[in-house]
Amino acid sequence: MESQKVPPVTGAGFDPAYVPGLTSPGAEAAAEDKVTESDEPTREVTPVEPEESEEPEDAKPQPEPAPKAPADGPVLEAKDRRGSITVDATGVRFTLDDQEADFTWDEISAVEYGTSRKRLTVTVHTPNSRWYPNDVEAPDKSRLKEWTDQLDKALDEYFED
Repeated sequence: MESQKVPPVTGAGFDPAYVPGLTSPGAEAAAEDKVTESDEPTREVTPVEPEESEEPEDAKPQPEPAPKAPADGPVLEAKDRRGSITVDATGVRFTLDDQEADFTWDEISAVEYGTSRKRLTVTVHTPNSRWYPNDVEAPDKSRLKEWTDQLDKALDEYFED
């Protein structure tokens, strides 16, 4: 059998220098070292005070307040010591310790939930076949029942099948 020679593959996967515009950190440091103080004249810089704006206060853009859910619709707020699950008119929000995930209703393809002992688990499914579960622990079984009732009402109100 005759062997064929395969040319070597070049590209960024094999050699990062293949990507135009990328340089190693050593190249930048070497370029900075070439400029010495004797090559560059010394200049004195004086800070300039910013001038007062001529625009009235009304013309300046004001930060928009964060959107809040209307108080008249059903809302689920289930919290435990580490996290929370919130379902309202804006969508579904999960928190766990210092992490937060927000899903608006237009980016959710399905919401499912389940209970186990005193734990409520809510899973959000997105159109790209990903799912994001979060769970909270209820202090007692009556609170768990209350949360599932609130969740049913909120999903019936806001989520369209």
